[in-house]
Amino acid sequence: MANLRFLVLGSAAGGGLPQWNCNCSNCAAARDPASPLSAQTQSSLGVSVGGSDWAIFNASPDIRQQILQTPALHPHALRHSPIKSIVITNADVDHIGGLLTVREKQPFDLFATSAIEKVLDANPVFGVLDPAHVRRRTIRLEEAFSPLAGLEARMFAVPGKVALYLEDGEPELGIEGEQTIGIEFLSGGFRAYYIPGCATLTDALAERIRGADLVFFDGTVFTDDEMITVGTGVKTGQRMGHMAISGKDGSLEPLSKLGIGRVVYVHINNTNPIWRSGPERAAVEAAGMAVAFDGMEIDLERRSE
Repeated sequence: MANLRFLVLGSAAGGGLPQWNCNCSNCAAARDPASPLSAQTQSSLGVSVGGSDWAIFNASPDIRQQILQTPALHPHALRHSPIKSIVITNADVDHIGGLLTVREKQPFDLFATSAIEKVLDANPVFGVLDPAHVRRRTIRLEEAFSPLAGLEARMFAVPGKVALYLEDGEPELGIEGEQTIGIEFLSGGFRAYYIPGCATLTDALAERIRGADLVFFDGTVFTDDEMITVGTGVKTGQRMGHMAISGKDGSLEPLSKLGIGRVVYVHINNTNPIWRSGPERAAVEAAGMAVAFDGMEIDLERRSE
């Protein structure tokens, strides 16, 4: 039977690595051909059952580059794509911007919550997605759906906030609703999760992912005040809707106690020190967790019936 395959198309947070207007130590290293740190694109995950058809989770503004550098996503005929569906986890620009790239009348299903659908509908530019070819599927939280044959998925609320461009004054932080979601994957006896944005690891969320085979989790910042300390911004991770990896309210310690087969940090900000060798990355690896990178593949092999 076919394996359940995960492919990290983009491992970085919004802006990617290097960010176009940033010269922090990570961005400078990513531009240096002599550096071991390579450029990384913005957050996106590919999932396949068997490697033929693919579902893409979050349409990064870098999706054209991601498809170009991923042979499994190349067309096999004059007009063709192995991408059968795109699923959106929130309305951030780095998760919906790529929809404008996949507008060439190629059939696929577009899955999103009603809250995210309203954001797309409110902006006429997304009308380039011809409804004769792109089938919009509005999914309710906790409703089972199938973005691919052989793959069952569920959207569920995780603590977060509305997208930056939708903020009106100080936003409510840590809200749980259709604005920020995680994805649960069930296939071949395996249970996996994709949670690229999360403000707090609540008890309910911890119990949900406990014992999972694989979890991709929000690794935006290592410390809550990281961007302030580096000098690249004035917001904490919490203010941006992301929990830090380290610290008493960080994700590293609680995730390490949940008996998860493999934890992979994704959606990593350009300032995050885990991009490079050092005590921060060592702490992540000592806890048995991994740092995502573009092109990272994880196969969950089907268990014998």
